[in-house]
Amino acid sequence: MTERKPVAEGDTWTGARWYDLADTETGAIRRIFLWVPPGEPPAGGWPVLFMTDGNAVIGTAIDAMRAQACYPSGTNVGWGVLVAVGYPTGDAYDPFRRSWDLGPPPGQSYPPFWDGGDEVRTGGGAEMARFLLDQVRPFVAEKVQLDPHRQALFGHSFGGLFALWLMFSRPDAFSHWIAASPAITWEDSFLLAHQQRFDPGARRLYVHLSAGEWEGDRLAPFHEGAADAPARLAEKARTRTIAAAEQMAADLADLPGVAAEYETYAGENHMSVLPVAVNRAIQKVFALS
Repeated sequence: MTERKPVAEGDTWTGARWYDLADTETGAIRRIFLWVPPGEPPAGGWPVLFMTDGNAVIGTAIDAMRAQACYPSGTNVGWGVLVAVGYPTGDAYDPFRRSWDLGPPPGQSYPPFWDGGDEVRTGGGAEMARFLLDQVRPFVAEKVQLDPHRQALFGHSFGGLFALWLMFSRPDAFSHWIAASPAITWEDSFLLAHQQRFDPGARRLYVHLSAGEWEGDRLAPFHEGAADAPARLAEKARTRTIAAAEQMAADLADLPGVAAEYETYAGENHMSVLPVAVNRAIQKVFALS
């Protein structure tokens, strides 16, 4: 039997419980945040939302759930379990580790984030996928009854790239896929080759892609006239975050059994979009009708 005993655990101020799990193959320790609704689970188990970048999203997700699920007739949001995969740090992100974990294979190497740091590598997405599906999900299922037919994955930026890659690779893994500001054009748009081979089979999948208004071809008002404005515009032309997400959603919507949609969040940039996107994931995954 696979060992799933945490190396450490504790409580957060948000009401979530955290568990530090060691990867059974690599030994890498990741922090799992788990929040369970009050009361007894439905007969078929709780619906569940899994999220990447756990340190940055768990508090927002819990607040969004608590504020809306207590008034279901007014919000159309019901209770569900929240699971977020992060790292044993007090910071919102561990940029070095997330680059490896959320960058699908084959990956590349990049200069260090800071002077004297290690070379940054991407391409560990298969390792992260195995950890998420073979360790985290069974670990959570031992603690709370989950609905096997209503399980979702949310990711932002690199996390959105990871979610889409996993959907194209393992469409059976989740029923709902939420990708906010996904890095679709990262590393020469290799993700599109996975999309071309994608076959959902007889499954019914829901896919929601999104981006902030200032991730398109226009600068945010506070960047207009800045010294680095030309460089920012060039980067926007390269990443094409809104255009790439819109096109992918349209293409996926043409597939049988796939309900796909795209949404632009007004007034948001690549980082400010995160809490808005987390809230929308709550509304989509735990919708009552």
